Amino acid sequence: MPSTDRTGDRLRIGVLALQGDFAEHLSMLREDGEGGVDAVEVRTLAQLDDVDGLVIPGGESTTIARLLIAFELLEPLRERIRGGLPVWGTCAGAILLADDVPALDREPIGVMDMTVDRNAFGSQVDSFEADLDIAGLEGPPLRAIFIRAPVFRRVGEGVEVLAALADGRIVAARQGDLLATSFHPELTDDRRLHRYFADICRARASVTDATEGAARTAS
Repeated sequence: MPSTDRTGDRLRIGVLALQGDFAEHLSMLREDGEGGVDAVEVRTLAQLDDVDGLVIPGGESTTIARLLIAFELLEPLRERIRGGLPVWGTCAGAILLADDVPALDREPIGVMDMTVDRNAFGSQVDSFEADLDIAGLEGPPLRAIFIRAPVFRRVGEGVEVLAALADGRIVAARQGDLLATSFHPELTDDRRLHRYFADICRARASVTDATEGAARTAS
């Protein structure tokens, strides 16, 4: 369970810092004066146990999968997610959240009911940007940056599609407190998705606090 040693009522959101662009996510979360969030790196089990939510950044999905195993974080992370930990995966992180990832040489975390095609748009030189209308976000379309990005080829009945490209390919989805985006919002100056995820974490933390309070009262 997360520590109660916090600054006021601020959330503590971790960013998995094993490989990839975790520094950019940390910067986005820390510089958002409206978010009320303490953002911390997560590399150990103790650090994982002390956060209210976790971001898994973009990078090399095979490398992050191997490092989760090497750092003995894979199964504990699964257990925390089963216990209600909100997690947001971007690009490689989204790949690892899926329960069906063809051609991934290590097992994914496998907690979202969807099939993901890795590098669906080609190599680095095929990177592109697109304006996306994302369900749940107010304001203008979000400028999304796609770099060796995946697409979500299949989503289960419990998965909500949040955004798709003009050709119908799914690039953002949510299942309960799990969020997956195939693009890189941390490479822009638009913090709306980071605030969206913080709201997910805040709502979950409120439910957890209420449940623990009721349990203490009953005992």
